[in-house]
Amino acid sequence: MAPLSFILTHAWLIPAIPLLSFLLVGLVLRNVSQRLAGAFGTLAVATSAGLSWLLAWDFLHLVPHGQPLPSLVPWSLEWLHFQDNFAIHIGTLLDPISVMLLVVVTTVSTLVHIYSTGYMHGEPGYARYFAFLNLFTFSMLGLVLAPNLVQMYVCWELVGASSFFLIGFYFEKPSAVSASKKAFIVTRFADLGFLLGILVIGFYAFQIYGGMKPELLNGQQPLDFAFLTRPDVLASLAGLDVHFLGVGVLTLSAVLIYTGGAGKSAMFPLHIWLPDAMEGPTPVSALIHAATMVVAGVYLVARCFPIFATSGEALTVVMCIGAFTSLFAAVIGCTQDDIKRVLAFSTLSQLGYMMFALGVASFAHPLGYSASMFHLFTHAFFKALLFLGAGSVIHAVHSNDIWHMGGLRKHMPFTHGLFLIATLAIAGIYPLAGFFSKDEILAAALHSGHTVVFGVGLLVAGMTAFYMFRIYFVTFWGEPKSEHAHHAHESPWIMLAPMAFLGVLSAVAGFIPIPEWVQLPGAPVEHEGIDLAVAIPSTILALCGIGLAWLLYGGSRERVDALVLKLGGFYTAARNKFYFDELYLFVTHSVIFRFVAQPIAWFDRNIVDGAVNLSGWFTRTAGLLLGKLQTGQVQTYASWLVSGAIAVVVVLWGVLKSGGN
Repeated sequence: MAPLSFILTHAWLIPAIPLLSFLLVGLVLRNVSQRLAGAFGTLAVATSAGLSWLLAWDFLHLVPHGQPLPSLVPWSLEWLHFQDNFAIHIGTLLDPISVMLLVVVTTVSTLVHIYSTGYMHGEPGYARYFAFLNLFTFSMLGLVLAPNLVQMYVCWELVGASSFFLIGFYFEKPSAVSASKKAFIVTRFADLGFLLGILVIGFYAFQIYGGMKPELLNGQQPLDFAFLTRPDVLASLAGLDVHFLGVGVLTLSAVLIYTGGAGKSAMFPLHIWLPDAMEGPTPVSALIHAATMVVAGVYLVARCFPIFATSGEALTVVMCIGAFTSLFAAVIGCTQDDIKRVLAFSTLSQLGYMMFALGVASFAHPLGYSASMFHLFTHAFFKALLFLGAGSVIHAVHSNDIWHMGGLRKHMPFTHGLFLIATLAIAGIYPLAGFFSKDEILAAALHSGHTVVFGVGLLVAGMTAFYMFRIYFVTFWGEPKSEHAHHAHESPWIMLAPMAFLGVLSAVAGFIPIPEWVQLPGAPVEHEGIDLAVAIPSTILALCGIGLAWLLYGGSRERVDALVLKLGGFYTAARNKFYFDELYLFVTHSVIFRFVAQPIAWFDRNIVDGAVNLSGWFTRTAGLLLGKLQTGQVQTYASWLVSGAIAVVVVLWGVLKSGGN
């Protein structure tokens, strides 16, 4: 292996630069100049992006071509020391998936920052916005580079806090405040599961190796990924004769950890926060959906994949929930009219794709692992482009409703062309990026024997093409449907330039050999490339979806209205997201608030507060009584002195008399 370069040994600089920028912009520059604050925040993230690309180049050239890429921890510092053989370090873990995510996060974040300088121009809180974007980027980079579960969990929570700040950026809007609270609360419940999973697996790993077999730690710590994914450690944890409700320690830990990932990646039934997160500025939506927040859950499962694969049952949970979420979100996406909400449900569906790709993978058939990471890579670029394109349209039309748009290809030719590239990419049309990564996932499901999941994936591929071209045709074709659409104009170059760069990446990213570089360690290399048994039916279904979208939405709405009448209650339910928000509100208000929160509140007010108030009343009453003794009159004090002396004499006389008898 080649010697490590400066940037490989100092990879901590990549997250440190946005963190420093967050502090400077938030504490200093926002009070000096709003535009300077935005420019400085953008330059900081662009510097991290340049360092990430340099690091990726050096990392890929560490070993000769064809050899597996290594896993390194070039920098580590003890942070928390609990006892011998148990400490927590902060550091940087460099391996194929962390390096890939470094490039994705910093590249997309840089483009979002540049786009935001135009999109957010003149907005109150402009500098605050860039400070939070910097914090968001730092948090995700710290999560990606984490060498252990504790550092990942800390940055995981920072990602949640950053999303809370940005989703609720327009805090004067009640809907934005509600959306930010909803995202924060839902993901907090999920993160509790993640924390419990860390505690369970950390306890038993330390009990075995820190206590009974410390010599087998080999300088590692019980919560390090390098330690927890060792075959001997996994075998020991899987062989423990300890069960909770019939579930073994390893499976329980994996499912609890997955709960955190399901919350961040908005898997069913924790999906309800993501569509409402559209209340934040559109560039924030691009960053959340493409490179931060929601991809963190997929990355977590990939990082801990040996734990899930050894359990088996946990991997089945990942597969089933991922497949169901991909289909469930695609159905809802076909009925929504808010352009950002359609893209939000599209993200849910594509995240389901990535999750079930991991779920169908195993040490014997590892293609799903590489395919999931490949799709994460390509999806980041075309989904960011779709959101930025939607932002460009919203910026011109002043509405999110696709039925207020129409005919925009004439007024916004550049936005139209770039949005079409991204739409074709997510639909999986050759030779754009989505074709390669989507078919890799379908091939992984088919060749691993999961034919039902393969069928679901094929169906979702056709539905994706349908609902994406639905919004494309309604938005850019036909006649303008509002006054703003009649007078729409193209966005400024500061917004179009990042979109153009993403358009290039959406077109060519599929040719980057991610599956060749990102392999499951210790597993055989499976064939990558175009599998005609998958590519032909998936392409046919995508073309059918596009044709159906043109048939229904390429002209008048008569066919659509007739179809809606035929679908009846099913369409209504899908349009209302199958009433899951209403179900959660009912459970929250009618069950949790009424039977849990209200009794606890009564106990707090009447018992806890009552006890405190009683002690206060007793103290005040005693003080008042004692205060009556302090009159300031010498005669009163003399009378009390004489009375006290007489009382003492009487008591002593009584005692002596009783003793004498």
